[in-house]
Amino acid sequence: MRQAEAGQPPAGAQAVRRALDILHCFHNNAPDLSASELAGRLGLSTSTAHRLARTLLGAGFLEQDARTARYRLGPAVTELGRLSYHQRGLHLAAPELTELAGRTAATVDLAIRSGPHAVIVAGGSVTPKVGLRRPLHSTALGKVLLAWPRPGDDGPEALPPLRAFTDRTIVDVEAFTAELEQVRQNFYALNDGESAHGVRTLAVPVLDRGGSARFALAVRATPEVITDERMPWFVDQARICSRALEVLLLPPSERGPAPG
Repeated sequence: MRQAEAGQPPAGAQAVRRALDILHCFHNNAPDLSASELAGRLGLSTSTAHRLARTLLGAGFLEQDARTARYRLGPAVTELGRLSYHQRGLHLAAPELTELAGRTAATVDLAIRSGPHAVIVAGGSVTPKVGLRRPLHSTALGKVLLAWPRPGDDGPEALPPLRAFTDRTIVDVEAFTAELEQVRQNFYALNDGESAHGVRTLAVPVLDRGGSARFALAVRATPEVITDERMPWFVDQARICSRALEVLLLPPSERGPAPG
């Protein structure tokens, strides 16, 4: 990448792309980063990373520690995040998620898709110390978002190489494609120790009129809580909540047909 940038500063669309890449370096609660660390993560020269960071600093998207000169996300990101949260109506979802968590004694999360990740936007996993992005292939949330894709979304064949997090993670694309077909047939997805041992998660879609998952809703606990025998009950509880979220989060013209 350094050869591509040699001799001329980033300009136009390339500069925008690189500035966004700088912001993406702070995903999943990354620590404060220096210009040289940003450069190393992105394959840029330190001078280019410094120039981009200073531009983002001036616009409020980054801020800099006066003592260490290290960068962190700035107030403009916080403001846009809060605006997006309310524009999506996610503040309306919080009571439903809390009620579902209380009924099931489980952690409840709501996610949207961002490229190869499920991004948790509301629920029990949204804490200062926990990253919000999850790989699509090893999570129930991700399976739902892939099983009912939105127009223009890539399929499983376009994902990066499927990384194994445990011995249960599906890493073969053909096997994973078959798993998604099973998800569609069951109308829910299951992650049974595929991202971490001792964790069982089921997820259901919040569908729009076109049959795409606008959101994925997950219930997560241990196999001792979400037992095989009680699985149908947990799925039913998640589906009841997903229908309520459809009403809360989607305008009437975009909601799916009412269940018969």
